[in-house]
Parts: sequence; structure tokens; C-alpha cells
Amino acid sequence: MGLRLRFIGSGDAFGTGGRFNTCFMVDDDHGRFLIDCGASSLVGLKSQGFEPNDIDTILITHCHGDHFGGLTFFLMDGQYRGNRQTPLTIAGPPGIGRRITEVSNALFPGAGDTEWRYPVHIVELQEQADNAVTGRIVQPHRVEHPVGDVPPFALRVTSSGRTLTYTGDTQWTDALIPAAKGADLLISECYYADDRCNGQHLNWPTLSTKLDVLGAKRTILTHLGPQMLAQVESLGVEYAHDGKVVDL
Repeated sequence: MGLRLRFIGSGDAFGTGGRFNTCFMVDDDHGRFLIDCGASSLVGLKSQGFEPNDIDTILITHCHGDHFGGLTFFLMDGQYRGNRQTPLTIAGPPGIGRRITEVSNALFPGAGDTEWRYPVHIVELQEQADNAVTGRIVQPHRVEHPVGDVPPFALRVTSSGRTLTYTGDTQWTDALIPAAKGADLLISECYYADDRCNGQHLNWPTLSTKLDVLGAKRTILTHLGPQMLAQVESLGVEYAHDGKVVDL
């Protein structure tokens, strides 16, 4: 069947343009999975008419709230609203399980120690290796973004005969080249419209000169900041919006 990707959330951390935090939903031969689950993701899924219990796996690029802050709400929805019975796999950088527990306990004291009514499997992805996760092959590449002691990843995901890569949040790094090379789709963050380099995010003047070397068959920009969102229509590049569907 190939892959069907839907942008549940295509925004930045601050709701620029009224967009939800990062969350991409992918249908493949194995089921349905998410890439990132930002704080607004449960609302985003339900606003587009999707049942969280249908999702079997969540892949996390890094532990910032707009990319993994929705996990607590997702887990609790299955526990208290959805009566979930099917297993859920959460895969992310080394330390992801500890961070989920810490954040859950901060949001809802004791939630991090919940005995879930359904099986929850935490997988720590090994860097630059082909990790088998619920039938998909996930290859993480470490990128450059300030996130503390849990490393940030770009993720290259292969399933159903297709490969998609997501940069996660990062400034330019050559690690993106092997992550993106030959992918059917590259989803690239591009927060800045000018050429600033602050060690946090990609900017369009830099990224636009790197698309050929990245070598993906198709590129879609996401996680646009205010200036980038205001200018993107004039740049002649494909970009995401909440609800956008891509078939690969």
C-alpha cells in the first residue's frame, strides 16, 4: 500500500499560524504510527476525526514539549477514556522512558508510576543503526539541538517499500545527509526565514542550498516560524499545514 502521511500538527512550539505542535500520522502495511507527539497532539488527532487507540507506535525525535509533550495525555486517554487493550510502543532516544515518567509526574503527580491497563513498550533507539520497531526500520541520526542529556535525532523510517526522513529540530549538520539521501520524502523543519544560526533550528537560506546534497526525492517544510510562514508562499517550496495528506 505504500505510506499515507497526514500532518496532524505542523507548527512550532508557539502555535504560530494557529497550527498544532509537531505530530505526523503514518498508515502502512503494519498499522498506524505517529512521528512525534507534541503537547497538542491528542486534540489534533481528535479534531481530525482519528481514534488514538488505532495508533500502535509513536516515534519520538527529541524531548521538547512540542515534540513529546503529548505522550502523557495520549497514555492517559487510553487508560481512562479509551479503555485501550492493544499494545502501544513508544520509541525514542536513550533516556526517553525516564523523561516520560518525569514529565507525567510533573503534569499529574503519580501518573508516571501508573500501571497501565494495556501493554506499553518503551524502546531506546540505537544511533545510526537499523532498529526494528513494530515492523518498521527506524534509523536515528544524531542532530544538533539543545535538549539536555537525552540526545536529539533525525529519524529515517522505512516501511511498506517506502522511506521517509524527518529532521527533527536541528541547526544544519552533515548528519542530515545520510539520514535523507534517497528518501522518498524528507520532512524538514525550517524555522527561520533569514540566515541566522543560533544552534537551534534550520534557516531557509542555508537549507535551500543543501537540498541537492540531501538528495531526497521530495521535500516538505514544517515547523515554520512567524517570518518563514509569512514568506513561504513566495519561495516555491512545498510546505506542510495541519491536515495535509501525502501518499508515497
